[in-house]
Amino acid sequence: MATSRYGYYRSTIFLAMFVGYTLYYFNRKTFSFVMPSVMQEIKLDKDDLGMITSSQSLAYAISKFISGVLSDQISARWLFSIGLFMVGGINVIFSWSSTVAVFSALWFLNGLGQGLGWPPCGRVLRKWFEPSQFGTWWAILSCSMNLAGSLGPIVATVLSQSYSWRAILSASGMICIVASFVCLLAIKNEPKDVGLPNIEVSTKKSKGGSSSHESTLSEFLLSPYLWLLSISYLVVFGVKTACTDWGQLFLIQDKGQSTLMGSSYMSALEVGGLVGSLAAGYLSDKAVARQGMRLYGNPRHFILICMMAGMFVSMYLFRLTVTPDSSKVWILGLGAAFGFSSYGPIALFGVIANESAPSNYCGTSHAIVALMANIGGFLSGLPFSTIAKHHGWEMAFWIAEITCLVTTIGFFFLRNIRTKMGHVPKKAD
Repeated sequence: MATSRYGYYRSTIFLAMFVGYTLYYFNRKTFSFVMPSVMQEIKLDKDDLGMITSSQSLAYAISKFISGVLSDQISARWLFSIGLFMVGGINVIFSWSSTVAVFSALWFLNGLGQGLGWPPCGRVLRKWFEPSQFGTWWAILSCSMNLAGSLGPIVATVLSQSYSWRAILSASGMICIVASFVCLLAIKNEPKDVGLPNIEVSTKKSKGGSSSHESTLSEFLLSPYLWLLSISYLVVFGVKTACTDWGQLFLIQDKGQSTLMGSSYMSALEVGGLVGSLAAGYLSDKAVARQGMRLYGNPRHFILICMMAGMFVSMYLFRLTVTPDSSKVWILGLGAAFGFSSYGPIALFGVIANESAPSNYCGTSHAIVALMANIGGFLSGLPFSTIAKHHGWEMAFWIAEITCLVTTIGFFFLRNIRTKMGHVPKKAD
């Protein structure tokens, strides 16, 4: 009876979060989707467009960190639903506006709302799913972004033939607002909210450990493993962002490939990334089910290190073997291989940061590593392009390659570090 109730709530909660986060992501990108229609009505130059989109990116990075910390203190379902309501409302108001200053201010607020979405999802998943299922469901939930990112432009383009950009933004915002109330009703923070035993408590009791233990903030922040994950995630996300942002230009300007080949390479990378995320979650969950969670080392490390090594190998081959005469299949294969190898670790860093933290700091843990990833993303912008400007794309990508290799080797040697962050009772050994 209890098993069927778990199944019902898990499926209902997961579906609500999947649909909710798809709407989050769609409404994060609506301005980009309808940009051509907006520019037909309102005069906007490249600097204006950059200011509008950058204001959202800045707010999102700030908000995601704050939201991660808040998700440990307040109800995750309320945080998720409030963010979705806010994003929807901002989109509706955006559809009434016409000036760059107002657009930028509203898109900054949209970014603040966007940051409230993912951290509560991680907390709810950890509370409702066993460690041997956590990675798979995390990866499947992250596919909501791929779904919105791939279908969004098509949906927006089709609708723009019959409706104005204002009507599209207003409608998508209203759908968000309605969905926020549905999510508030459907999502439950943890099993005990509906009279079921909590997963973490029952797991600990079955192993003979104490039913609960909360670490202090200083014990958690002083964990070497938190900072190993953070630095590794910074490098992986920075290298991945550099390749997705600049790989197309490298192909066209240095490797003599066509614009069509450049865009095809990016599509192959995204498809590989989707498969890589799912594979990383599923395979690492199998390792957890087989080996169990340990105090030293994490069963997910093997998959993580293999994929980080795959990033280096695919970048090395891309830089050395691609020429104007290279086979199209070979180039697309390298793109898919890099996407597979880079998106997999990105999924795993989030999972590991969440599950290795004390239960009272799992949101904060994810917030810290995600903030470090955003710093890596920032470094892949202007600093990376400056190196390319003065020394060429070849040198810039070689530096990214070597950084990735050094990080992979460092992580390999530290793979058996104590992975349980914060205080660990002596009985746990």
